[in-house]
Amino acid sequence: MPRVASIGECMIELRQGPGALYTRSFGGDTLNTAVYLARLDVKVDYLTVLGDDTLSDEMIAAWTEEGVGTRPVVRLPGMLPGLYMIHTDANGERQFFHWRENSAARQLMDLPETDDLLNSLLSYDVVYLSAITLSLYGESGRARLVSALSRARLLGTRFVFDTNFRARGWPDLNIARSVFGAALEIADIVLASTEDLLALYPGESAAELMARIPSPEVVLRLAEPASLLRFPGGSAEVRAEPVTKRVIDTTAAGDSFAAAYIAARLAGSDPIEAARAGHRLAGVVVCYPGAIIPAYAMPLRKRSRSTAPRKASQ
Repeated sequence: MPRVASIGECMIELRQGPGALYTRSFGGDTLNTAVYLARLDVKVDYLTVLGDDTLSDEMIAAWTEEGVGTRPVVRLPGMLPGLYMIHTDANGERQFFHWRENSAARQLMDLPETDDLLNSLLSYDVVYLSAITLSLYGESGRARLVSALSRARLLGTRFVFDTNFRARGWPDLNIARSVFGAALEIADIVLASTEDLLALYPGESAAELMARIPSPEVVLRLAEPASLLRFPGGSAEVRAEPVTKRVIDTTAAGDSFAAAYIAARLAGSDPIEAARAGHRLAGVVVCYPGAIIPAYAMPLRKRSRSTAPRKASQ
C-alpha cells in the first residue's frame, strides 16, 4: 500500500457559534488533508512538532483514532501548539485569526531529530506539504527541507506541493515568490488555486499562472467551481458538480480537494477523474462547519478507471 507523509502544523481551532460562544477542535491545512487521506484508506503519517501539554495529547489521540500515523511526531517539553479562530460570514466564507508565532511546529527543522525525520522521507511514496508549511521555517530550514525532498525524488518519492498561501505568514512577498519558485521547480504535482497565486502575481490570467508552474502535473482551482488541469499528454477543464445543500463553511475545501485528488491518483485514477473526486469531496465539506466533517458525511468513492500515476524521474 502506498505511504504518504504530510508535513505541517496542527493548531487548536476555535469556531464561532451562536453569540460569543466558540467550539474547540483541532485543524491545520496539511493535518486536515492527512485526516481526509486516512478516511480515504490511504496510509498517511503526519510529521510535525507538538508540546508535552494535555492539548497536544488530545491531538495525538484524535489523529490516532482517525488512522493518521503519529510515529514521526516530535514532542517538546514546555512548548504549546498554535491557535486559530474561524469567523464565517453569511455565505460561509471564512476569516482566520492566528496566534502561532511561538508554536512548537516551527521548530521542526531545528531539532536533533531533524536529520532522521528528513531522511525518513525516502521511505514514502508521496510527500505532501503546502506553502503554509514552508512559511513556518526560516531560510535555512526551508533549504534543508527542499534538499531532502530533492534527494527523496531521486529514489522515486513524489512531491505534491499545495500553494495554500497566507500573506501574514511571510515577511516579504518577494521571499514568498522565491520560495514558491524553488518548490514549484521540484514538485511532481502542484495543487494550486487562483486565490493563492493572484495574491503573489496580481492581475495575471489563469493561463499565465499555469505557465509559471513547470511541474508536469498541475491542478489550478478557479474562482468558479472548476479546475484547469495540465498533465503529460493533455490538458482539461473539470467543472464541479453543483452543491445542492447550503454552504456553511468553506474551511478545508482546498485541503479536502487535495486529499481526494491524491487518494484517487494513488488508486489509479487519471488526473481528470482525480479532480472530479476532489471537487466532490470539497462540495460536501463546505456544507459542514469546521475543517473536519463527521465521518458519516464522507461521500461514497467511485472506482478508478485508469492507470497508476508515474513515478518521479530525474
